[in-house]
Amino acid sequence: MEARAPVRTFFIYTMGCQMNAYDSDFMAQALMERGLEPVESPEIADIILVNTCTVREKPSQKAFSYLGRMSRIKRRRKGRVILGVTGCLAQEKPDELRRRFPSVDLIAGPREVGRISHLLDRVEPGTRCVVATDPSGEPPAAPADGSHFKGRVTASVSIMEGCNNYCTYCIVPYVRGREMSRPPADIIREVENLIRAGIKDITLLGQNVNSYTSHREGDVDLRFPDLLNEIATLPGLLRLRFTTSHPKDLSEGLIECFEALHVLAPHIHLPFQAGSDSVLRRMGRGYTRGRYMQLVEGLRRARPEIAVTSDVMVGFPGETPEDFAMTMDLVERVRFDGLFSFKYSDRDGTPAARMAGKVSEEEKSRRLAELQSFQKEVTRAVNQSLVGRKLEVLVEGPGKRAGQYTGRTGSNKVVNFAAGSTKPGSLVKVIIRRAHVNSLLGEPVVS
Repeated sequence: MEARAPVRTFFIYTMGCQMNAYDSDFMAQALMERGLEPVESPEIADIILVNTCTVREKPSQKAFSYLGRMSRIKRRRKGRVILGVTGCLAQEKPDELRRRFPSVDLIAGPREVGRISHLLDRVEPGTRCVVATDPSGEPPAAPADGSHFKGRVTASVSIMEGCNNYCTYCIVPYVRGREMSRPPADIIREVENLIRAGIKDITLLGQNVNSYTSHREGDVDLRFPDLLNEIATLPGLLRLRFTTSHPKDLSEGLIECFEALHVLAPHIHLPFQAGSDSVLRRMGRGYTRGRYMQLVEGLRRARPEIAVTSDVMVGFPGETPEDFAMTMDLVERVRFDGLFSFKYSDRDGTPAARMAGKVSEEEKSRRLAELQSFQKEVTRAVNQSLVGRKLEVLVEGPGKRAGQYTGRTGSNKVVNFAAGSTKPGSLVKVIIRRAHVNSLLGEPVVS
């Protein structure tokens, strides 16, 4: 039997949310600590990991399609590659993945990320598929260092895993498990590692960061605002962000953080999902449209320049034209800086999949087009109001055009500007000259 060549390189393809991006970064760091090197193409990798998403039907189908391409690469290379599937689709449909892709060597759910090195050690290509889908696994501990992030300016840190909300349309609690918060000391150690690696802008991640709670024996619980206050004191950190917040758990203490903590960036992503109270009740969201709008008002009082972005769904079962009109009314009243909008799709095993009153695909598409067209003009107007303003931009690196750099404002707006020379990770004052829907164009302020 021909001896297998030593495994030296890996390639990770990431689909879906920021939590998946974090999990991919964690796996990359774990593999680099073992001496493996990342490569830019699956064609030359010894290990291919596909980190999947299943929040809606479309990303699931994209994952299946991509896995088909990776399986063909493995066949062309006569099996001299380990092919693994990680993430939410791996958790939801391990049996289907094994049936459709017999060349897959590893199937690991999101709660198995911390054991990726151990799982790969168990793989014997061509013999059997290693399946690991324990939904109760511990969140991964902090990587030993931040070498994977050298050369980058921004990074994320997962502070908790799982979700206890069980919104009726959402598959996440079933594939990522119940809420489990990481110890604060572990989180702070990871943040410090990233700062030492040169990271200046850190986003704290969780399915619902507002629910973060560290239970400490013999002491009061440490909650999310307390964690923000501790991280905000770390030297070298220029900006601190978090996502995602659930409106039902957004506390006054968290709103006060936007007023009290200078390092906390003036941006919040606060999904509202629907503007109709009857739809929100059927979704199991736990708040009303009135309460949501009160929260936005409170955030804007605490930090007048705060940018508010959100998620919204159209075509939830039973959504009437009047319900959709209420969603449009909320969007018009709040005037979000940006919206992630999408059509409802059934997810097997969720209560909404069994609900009556399904909206047709044609009507969902029409409503989505109307919503996106309106929001596009709102975003354009919000960005246009920044023309002539001097904004502080954290430089992330060279832009797409020669002589141009790109960075972000505290409110998370992309700014491109021409400059002779500037250093990634530095703060630059930029005067905005032009506004587009997805970015701003400016020039450095000459002091």
